[in-house]
Amino acid sequence: MTTGKINVSVENIFPLIKKFLYSDHEIFLRELVSNATDATLKLKHLTGIGEAKVEYGNPVIEVKVDKEGKKLHIIDQGIGMTAEEVEKYINQVAFSGAEEFLEKYKDSAKDSGIIGHFGLGFYSAFMVAEKVEIITKSYKDEPAVHWTCDGSPEFTLEPSDKTDRGTEIILHIADDSTEFLEEHRISELLKKYNKFMPVPIKFGTRTETLPKPEDAPEDYKAEEITVDNIINNPNPAWTKQPSDLNEEDYKNFYHELYPMQFEEPLFNIHLNVDYPFNLTGILYFPKLSADLQVQKDKIQLYQNQVFVTDNVEGIVPEFLTMLRGVIDSPDIPLNVSRSYLQADGAVKKISNYITRKVADKLKSLFTENREDFEQKWNDIKIVLEYGMLSEPKFYEKAGAFVLYPTVDNKFYTLEELKEALKANQTDKDGKLVVLYASDKDAQHSYIADAKEKGYEVLLLDSPIVSHLIQKLEADNENLTFARVDADHIDKLIKKDDEQISKLSEEEKEKLKTVLEEIVPKTTYSVQLEAMDSNAAPFRITQPEFMRRMKEMSQTGGGGMFGMGNFPEMYNLIVNTNHELTSNILNSGDKTHQEALVKQALDLAKLSQNLLKGEELTAFVKRSFDLIK
Repeated sequence: MTTGKINVSVENIFPLIKKFLYSDHEIFLRELVSNATDATLKLKHLTGIGEAKVEYGNPVIEVKVDKEGKKLHIIDQGIGMTAEEVEKYINQVAFSGAEEFLEKYKDSAKDSGIIGHFGLGFYSAFMVAEKVEIITKSYKDEPAVHWTCDGSPEFTLEPSDKTDRGTEIILHIADDSTEFLEEHRISELLKKYNKFMPVPIKFGTRTETLPKPEDAPEDYKAEEITVDNIINNPNPAWTKQPSDLNEEDYKNFYHELYPMQFEEPLFNIHLNVDYPFNLTGILYFPKLSADLQVQKDKIQLYQNQVFVTDNVEGIVPEFLTMLRGVIDSPDIPLNVSRSYLQADGAVKKISNYITRKVADKLKSLFTENREDFEQKWNDIKIVLEYGMLSEPKFYEKAGAFVLYPTVDNKFYTLEELKEALKANQTDKDGKLVVLYASDKDAQHSYIADAKEKGYEVLLLDSPIVSHLIQKLEADNENLTFARVDADHIDKLIKKDDEQISKLSEEEKEKLKTVLEEIVPKTTYSVQLEAMDSNAAPFRITQPEFMRRMKEMSQTGGGGMFGMGNFPEMYNLIVNTNHELTSNILNSGDKTHQEALVKQALDLAKLSQNLLKGEELTAFVKRSFDLIK
């Protein structure tokens, strides 16, 4: 038997490990199972190339809980270690300046990838164990060894009578970590981190009922057998070639990833690249609601089938963090703080690749089955619109598949839209005016006015639409967007044919004075317009610029105008050619005149969904009085 001191540059590394990774101490199991997997796959490689003259067989990794003995065992049938290798890999820890290391990477203390990258995976065991044993036998024809350490730099190394190849690690769980002696806790961790590890992981046994034989008698009693409880799927869908998978396989894998998700995904994108970096994965478009925040952190990041994190910020472009799925790459540097991660060249390339791949897939889905794509549009538009605003590379490609639906469920790409509207919706100054509504019901009367003129009205109702149309206007000359309730329709698309007012200039002045005495100046700006005598007498509109800036400041951006707390201001458009307007002007009874204006204003407010509370109650009462 030999004893010695572990060669580390600080007197005692173990308290440091415990302190440094305390917030994440559950990852010790991930690290030890990952090491066992590496040892098994190394043996597979060596037997494959004929260097190891042993039978590879069907190795499994076994995790066992001994609650009474306060021990946790991790057993593999992998490559094993000789005494010399234990000395090299376990005792001579390649680690200089632990305090300096901690200082440098304190920002990423929560980053569990850090341990493995510094060859410290095995030492994470000391976060939960007061003593650790290694019993190991190499595939080489050398005796087995038994290493023991109690969390101080002292260790012992002696021969062992182990006869089968592989390594067994025994953790004597510390009193402050007894949760790791609970079977359900270990099962939960194995499923979290090791669900897709490439070697089968056994955790206990389970009973299975054998199928009933065809010739079984009536009183046949089903036979049960005990089988290994394998908790992982060593060959998940993303490790296979897209040509080997069908739609059903992709859907099944989605439900394996998200067992509580009952809705089917809309479509998937299989990622597979080996140059200039390695990356595989499958991303899914789920049905999305307008609430962007709820959706995030659903993409799982793996490194060689080991779960690392579901915070993929910086690796996946921000607009795609609302998707679901898996990304697996050995090339993502997880041993550094996130600020460095985002600046890292490889990460930027990965992010660009994912953006391009998603855009290409969307284009092919649109081209292959436009009708299906249109049906799914409402469920995916928020991601795509966000992508257009946040990723220039995505915006470049988006013209080929981003759609603009009308209130009648017709769908146009931007180029198709320009072509369709050109003849009818170009104003007298040569500007193409795209009319849109954000709420079909609330803006119904305005939409009806526009359609009566033969105009097409888009339905753009996502929360970021104001930002998007601002960008489209900036990038498309002579194109302007106007919400249908921003002004009277003839003002939104100005043509040469102007209506003549039935009222003289003097009568208009008199009418305006009457109206301004009754209509609240703080909220409404009165505008007299000569319109068709059948058009509504009073119309409330909100200027496009004011409303758009207000909306933009509420959803981030546009705030430089300080519009967030700006009071609501509306235009009251009064049709000078309507009979009611003449009645108001010519009424000799001041009380009657005021009643007419209030009733007309309330009706206009009602059509804009602005009549609420006390005002609505008063309006209903007054209306009943009128029809007595």
